[in-house]
Amino acid sequence: MPTETVLILDFGSQFAQLIARRVRELGVFSLLVAPGTPIEKLRSLNAKGIILSGGPSSVFDEGAPTCDPAILDMGVPVLGICYGMQLGCRMLGCDVRPAAAREYGRAQLDVLDGAGLLHGLPARTTVWMSHGDQVRDVHGDLAVLASTDTCPVAAVAHRSKPFFGVQFHPEVTHTPHGVDILRNFLYGSCGCSGTWRMADFLERECERVRAEIGGDRVICGLSGGVDSSVVAALLARAIGDRLTCIFVDNGLLRHGERDLVESTFRGAFDVDLRVIDASREFLSDLAGVADPQEKRRRIGHRFIDVFRGAAAGVGADARWLAQGTLYPDVIESGASLAGTAANIKLHHNVGGLPENLGFRLVEPLRDLFKDEVRRLGEVLALPPQIVWRHPFPGPGLAVRVIGEVTPERLAILRDCDEILLEEIVSADLYRATSQVFAVLLPVRTVGVMGDGRTYDSVVALRAVTTEDFMTADWARLPYDVLARISARIINEVKGVNRVVYDVSSKPPATIEWE
Repeated sequence: MPTETVLILDFGSQFAQLIARRVRELGVFSLLVAPGTPIEKLRSLNAKGIILSGGPSSVFDEGAPTCDPAILDMGVPVLGICYGMQLGCRMLGCDVRPAAAREYGRAQLDVLDGAGLLHGLPARTTVWMSHGDQVRDVHGDLAVLASTDTCPVAAVAHRSKPFFGVQFHPEVTHTPHGVDILRNFLYGSCGCSGTWRMADFLERECERVRAEIGGDRVICGLSGGVDSSVVAALLARAIGDRLTCIFVDNGLLRHGERDLVESTFRGAFDVDLRVIDASREFLSDLAGVADPQEKRRRIGHRFIDVFRGAAAGVGADARWLAQGTLYPDVIESGASLAGTAANIKLHHNVGGLPENLGFRLVEPLRDLFKDEVRRLGEVLALPPQIVWRHPFPGPGLAVRVIGEVTPERLAILRDCDEILLEEIVSADLYRATSQVFAVLLPVRTVGVMGDGRTYDSVVALRAVTTEDFMTADWARLPYDVLARISARIINEVKGVNRVVYDVSSKPPATIEWE
């Protein structure tokens, strides 16, 4: 555990992970914990501060989430946000009442006390509200720091206890000075110094991994994606030649993926990399299959068989399996510091391997968000084309060849996909987009090339922008870039005579087509 940690009690807020990210962006390590975490456990974590998140419940609801009131007597600064403020104020004896109408959206905040929590904020500023209840009356122990036209108690501070509350959401971008409020809390109230640095995390995690696995060997399923690649590079730093990486070539990869993985990990990191070419087996399994779910099922089963066979040949001292589990995976799986049973999702980097493989799990990234994993990759000196790689589906190009997967159709898609990515990179749009790929459709259309009539395939281009991949918007690529991509594909890829661009958002569409 880093020396400076802020705990976030998650009362079900849609922004809970965002609070954690904002705290880390300010240089302080953060952890989400369950509201019912025993006070003894909270004390044992030696937190510099505690944040009570918002949530969808009303404090008046039967069974509404709560926490031990003793949290306000720990001597640790506490910041309540929205529901967290209402809960904290209620525990302090203040009056909380339902508002006349639920308040949602932008509001103008009038700062009444510009010291402490609201230091540096203008006298009037925009904030983002989302609440149905309000703190209406405060006693003499609480000072009102700010108000809005409809919310007279929009921010508070206790006069003797280190408790603060804001009725709005400082973590969202719709609150322009929200980061300033969080900074004031972390550095002014909690006394943090901003020691959360990725280089320090790397050294601590390497020490932890060495202590955890002892003299055993670790197997890492390497896909070439950023998560599994960072895990492999970190473990290579931590345990050296006691790491064995297994890369399965399923015949469904993009151009050059296998070469990139081999040159990176056999060259720069000098690890024991075992490349298993099972492309013939995978393509045989897919012959005649058009249903997308059946494709995924067959690919998953074959991957498990291939990986199991490769792992069996590593050696008896291989007792650990490295997984690229990230912090959102941990949160979504139900694992918490409250003592609930962990149900860690097996990560797609190793194909969804079953737990009965007989290995213990080592998960070096389980405390990190995706953007932090990329920063760690840079610290580990991984090449940019791996660190900044867009997500790639576990079943590979099989889900981007709509309909039956054949070697011929895969070759067409690979060539189209390579042209697309070349032009996106050339136009300096790769990092400005979140995911870009081509899809080969099971459609043929009439075209004219030279003096002849053609009847060839249609390729769809997909480019999206997103922050969390839960929602996404189609990328507004410049017309001249789209024109170059289309012209190159039609002129250079035999078998394609039409290119279309997908302009649907998620939802209602998904990012991938299958």
